[in-house]
Amino acid sequence: MKNRDSIPEATIERLPLYYRYLDKLATFEDVEVVSSKDLGGKLGIASTQVRKDLSYYGEFGRRGVGYDVIELKRSLGRILGVDRLWSAVLVGAGNLGRALVNYQGFKKMGLEISHVVDNDLNKIGNKVEDITVQSINRIEKIVNNNDIKIGIVTVPAEAAQDVADKLIDAGIKALWNFAPTRLYVPDDISVRNEDLAVGIVSLIYHLSWDEKDESEADE
Repeated sequence: MKNRDSIPEATIERLPLYYRYLDKLATFEDVEVVSSKDLGGKLGIASTQVRKDLSYYGEFGRRGVGYDVIELKRSLGRILGVDRLWSAVLVGAGNLGRALVNYQGFKKMGLEISHVVDNDLNKIGNKVEDITVQSINRIEKIVNNNDIKIGIVTVPAEAAQDVADKLIDAGIKALWNFAPTRLYVPDDISVRNEDLAVGIVSLIYHLSWDEKDESEADE
């Protein structure tokens, strides 16, 4: 395996795509061997890129034969760290927070939302799925007692930085941020931002220009 810092971010972003597709092949299609052409073709990725991405982590498969689906899935699972469940604490028991807790697909990718906290007295004590919402004031005890490394932020933008600070002070090492704002964190904290508004506006942008192009073509 090459040095971690020498692996392109784009390669790292593609690994979960490979893993998810391999899981589909193994679970639903009973496929034992897959070629880089087939693996990449289903994902819109060139076969040469698939082979290059995997080569950063070692030698997989055999020339002219392909990759053993189960073995490659297992290897990528170890590389990604999803061969075990990582507990996460979610802050913000609103609509988005509840939707994330209810989504069952996270466990296949190594994530389990084990705790939910909020500062709203009307939400504390209620259940999301089978998880009782606790006070955010218990965040440090929750993180330390359960060895939690991941925090999920689903609060309004104006509260996000304060929540992030509390999570980091409690010992969280990675943040999945759904608040539409930038978080300022120490260099040793990993942050993944999911700005839903930017995503939908990007889609609308392309739709809008497609309509303009069609309108001009009709003139």
